[in-house]
Amino acid sequence: MRYEILGPVRVVDGAEPRTIAAPKPETLLAALLARQGQVLTVDQLVGEIWAGPRPQRARSTVHVYVSRLRAFLGAPGPARTGVITTSAGGYVLHPGPGALDADTFHGLVERGRDRNTAGRRHEAAEVFAAALELWRGAPYEGVAHGPIVRAHTARLDAARLECLELLVEAQLDLGRYRESVARLYALTAEYPLHEAFARHLMVALYRCGRRADALAVYRDTRGALRESLGLEPCGPLREIHHAVLSGTELPGVRADSLAG
Repeated sequence: MRYEILGPVRVVDGAEPRTIAAPKPETLLAALLARQGQVLTVDQLVGEIWAGPRPQRARSTVHVYVSRLRAFLGAPGPARTGVITTSAGGYVLHPGPGALDADTFHGLVERGRDRNTAGRRHEAAEVFAAALELWRGAPYEGVAHGPIVRAHTARLDAARLECLELLVEAQLDLGRYRESVARLYALTAEYPLHEAFARHLMVALYRCGRRADALAVYRDTRGALRESLGLEPCGPLREIHHAVLSGTELPGVRADSLAG
């Protein structure tokens, strides 16, 4: 059985993925997956499931939801040895090794880092791309976010952003400028205040002979930073801008890469 949280929450058992139609049991599963292998007390689960006023029998209702969830997972098992175990006044979900797509994602990112460190950038780029392909949407998409799921979502979003940066850097190191442009335009639209993506896009455009477009990226990014944060671009982005303006070699960029 496999659990997927990089998008709408799904349980894959066989060929067809399954989803939980009821919102509150779905939130329960999401919280247990966010803290897989750790005890979540009934009080923590109550706080996760009910953001506002809670029913009088909220704690009892959690037990009912757990029973339904055990049945949904198709492996109820005894309270101490099943997929969802009862422990220390709460519950623990045991997905099993490699059963959670987020764990697979983190493993691929680490593998890509190792390839990058070893100078095997072609392989690193392939591994980073494979990691990102696991994402079907926003983490826990469609699930009401309590504090546990919200915190895990923030960590996953940060890890995806880092993986995107690693992929782009590997692609540029390989000289794949033209094929990087579309992705980088999409990333600068999604993260308009993220200067690293703007810098990488300017590099890719400049290496493709598109100086005017590179300068437009700087202008748009500078405007977004000033309007949203009251800040000027950082030093590395300003240096790229100066190099594009003057038509000189780009600072901090490998000169031996071939335009892709």
